[in-house]
Amino acid sequence: MAWTPDPDSPDAPTRQQLLEVISLQTDIAKLGLDLSGVMNLVVERALPLVNADGAVVELAEGEDMVYRAASGLAQEQLGLRLKLHGSLSGLCVRTGEVLTTDDSEQDPRVNLLACRKLGLRSMIALPLHHQAVTVGVLKVMARAPAHFRPQQAAVLTLLTEVLAAEIFFAAKYAADDLFYRATHDELTGLANRALFLDKLRSALSLQRRQEGALAVLMIDMDGLKLINDCYGHGAGDAAICEFSRRLKQSVRATDTVARLGGDEFAVLMPAIANPALLEQGTQRLMAKVNHPFHYPKLDEELTLSASMGAALAPEDGCEPDELLEKADQAMYQMKRRRKQAEGGEET
Repeated sequence: MAWTPDPDSPDAPTRQQLLEVISLQTDIAKLGLDLSGVMNLVVERALPLVNADGAVVELAEGEDMVYRAASGLAQEQLGLRLKLHGSLSGLCVRTGEVLTTDDSEQDPRVNLLACRKLGLRSMIALPLHHQAVTVGVLKVMARAPAHFRPQQAAVLTLLTEVLAAEIFFAAKYAADDLFYRATHDELTGLANRALFLDKLRSALSLQRRQEGALAVLMIDMDGLKLINDCYGHGAGDAAICEFSRRLKQSVRATDTVARLGGDEFAVLMPAIANPALLEQGTQRLMAKVNHPFHYPKLDEELTLSASMGAALAPEDGCEPDELLEKADQAMYQMKRRRKQAEGGEET
C-alpha cells in the first residue's frame, strides 16, 4: 500500500502536528550539519507525533539497510543490518514509495524475524530522497496491528522532507560524507554508538567462527562536569577531544574506539591473543589517559582521568547487550572502589 499526501484532504496533518514539525525544523537548524544528531532528533520526536512505539532511520549501504538512528522499541537494535532485498524498508528504497503494513504477520514483504524480535505488528516506511536517489528510510513502528492512518503518513512525509534536506547538505561536499556523518561523533571524529554496535556484532560473528576471544571496554571520563562548571563548556570540549586522542593513540590499529555519548566511551578489541593479559592491557591504557593536559586558552592544567571496565567474549557472553552490561558493571565497580578510597563524592 502506498500513500501520496494531499494537503486538501481530511487526512492532512492537523494544525498542532504542523506546529510540532515547524518546531522540529527549528531544532534541526540549531544542530547544523550534525547528521547523526539530526537523525536521532527525528526518531525521538516521531514517536509522540504519530503515537508510535518505535522509529528508525535506515540508510542503504551496499546490499544492506542499516539502523543508523533508533528510538522506542527499536533503540536496542541500533546498528542492525537487514538485507535490502527482503525487507519493507529495502522495498521502499527500491520503489521510492511510502509503504505501510497493517500486520507484519500477514505481509510477505517484511522481514518477519526482525519484526518479531522488535515486537512490532504495523509500520510505515517513508523514503529519504537525496537528489535522484533514495538513500534511506524513515520507518515508524507500532506494537498493535493496523495502527497507522493516512494522516500519520502525511505528517511523517513532512519529516522526511526535513531529514532529506539535511542529508543533501551533509553529503554534497563529499561522496562519503553522508555515511561518515551518520557513523561518527561530530566533536571527536570517533565512531558513534551505531557504528560501534555494528562493528561489535560483526566481530562477534567472526569470533564465533574462529573460536577466538574479543574484549569490550566501557570507559567513563571522570570529572567532565567539574571542568564544565569551573572553566566552561569550551574547556570541556577540549578535554573530551584530548581524552579521545589519547584513547585512540593507546590502542591497536585494529581496535575501535567510540564515543557513545557525553563522557561515555567504549573500545572494541577483536582477536585477543591472550585473554589472561587483558587486565594488564587495561592498566596500561589507564596510565596513558590518566594525566593532566594543558588548556592553552585559559593557561590551565586540567585533570583527565577515567574509570574502566572490561568484558570478554565468550567468557562473559556472546551477545552485544551481555558484554556491554558486564563491562559497564565492572566500570562502576572501579568507580565505587575509588570513591571509597577517596572518601568523597564522585564528580
